[in-house]
Amino acid sequence: MTEGENRVYLVDDDVEMRTATAQWLELSGCDVQSFADAPTALAELSSTFSGVVVSDIRMPKMDGMTFLTRLYALDSDIPVILLTAHGDVQMAVDAMQKGAYDFIEKPFDPEYLLDIVRRACEKRRLVMENHELRRRLAGVCGIEQRLIGNSPEICRLREEILDVADTDAPVLIQGETGTGKEVVARCLHAFGARREGKYVPVNCGAVPENIFESELFGHERGAFTGADRQRIGRFEYAQGGVLFLDEIGTMPLPLQVKVLRALQEREVIRVGSNEAKPVDIRLISATSKDLLTECSTGTFREDLYYRINVVELRVPPLRERGEDILLLFNYFVSLAAVAYNRPEVSLPSADIGLMMNHDWPGNVRELKNIAERYVLSSIPIGQRLTTVLRSPHQGAINSENTSLQELMRYHERLLLEQALIRHCGDVQAVMTELDLPRRTLNEKMSRHHLDRKNYL
Repeated sequence: MTEGENRVYLVDDDVEMRTATAQWLELSGCDVQSFADAPTALAELSSTFSGVVVSDIRMPKMDGMTFLTRLYALDSDIPVILLTAHGDVQMAVDAMQKGAYDFIEKPFDPEYLLDIVRRACEKRRLVMENHELRRRLAGVCGIEQRLIGNSPEICRLREEILDVADTDAPVLIQGETGTGKEVVARCLHAFGARREGKYVPVNCGAVPENIFESELFGHERGAFTGADRQRIGRFEYAQGGVLFLDEIGTMPLPLQVKVLRALQEREVIRVGSNEAKPVDIRLISATSKDLLTECSTGTFREDLYYRINVVELRVPPLRERGEDILLLFNYFVSLAAVAYNRPEVSLPSADIGLMMNHDWPGNVRELKNIAERYVLSSIPIGQRLTTVLRSPHQGAINSENTSLQELMRYHERLLLEQALIRHCGDVQAVMTELDLPRRTLNEKMSRHHLDRKNYL
């Protein structure tokens, strides 16, 4: 269903009522197809139908209740609006309990019907978009199934991964916390020449300094108190495969010297031993820090930096890949629904602006958390996202310690964002509301890094 199109199947055995209702809806911009009975309409309907059904209840051949049941056997997400006489109200209530979208008692105000039809069409549009997203997710293969997204940044990252995956060149993955640096590391392993070898991850920030050397290089029995048996380290364990050093910038400085030597000599010496053990690994490292800055401050060795950074891959933050947000959200909702044995829930169109406008400081990890909480929440759908998603501007600015210029810039961006959300990215409508010429609006949107595509 294209933007602005409201497709309606109208079912009513009363010729005059059917004709008058169809004419009113068509004059209001709806694409209407009329049917005199339910069986004929049912034969034309399928799960690919992108509109809504407006149906009378009391009809020959098949009544509205039977029609509803048969239709929902095809697709329970198709909105059905029932037209009822006064004596059919209880029947209509029963139908709503079975999933009907709404009912209208005859005689009705045409404007009221139109309003309900438009809201139902918007719901159907969102459902169809979600179905399409899930179909796309189900159809992807290879690296696209692991590193999900259609933004130019992610497409370029996938290409860069495949370019170097078959080599043994050391790779440094840079990116903010939660962007998916380990996903990139696993892709380098899965699509590389060492895919049959082990993938051995080490979170450098989680290893206590006093056992760091033993963790990486291993130890002999009796090497220190508590070393009651021999243990090989992560370097040896990754033999023939990939060693992934996550958050390498947190590695203690004395250990950096020993890691550098191991990489240069391609051998390790266990703690408590004099015998060197050859190692054949590919090293992949990741950091959320600026290691060049760390080098300048003396907290990271420059020679180690250039040893591990033969190939550098940058994982973009989620705020730079806005067109992937809904795709990822639907993907994580699907996973959470299966994991927690809960029904999949669709995101109301009114909440899309909130998702797109959020700054996502926790990146993909935060989005995954939001999707899981969204699935598990018992709050009504229309109120659910605002509960699980913190305000995108919460704590964004402190007026007591901010200059007038910064306050004006902040509120200008806020006003522009709110207008884009209200008008779903319709630039002409935003121009009219804010009384701005197109050139001025374009300049302001560019200055605040606002893209209308993120609000469609």
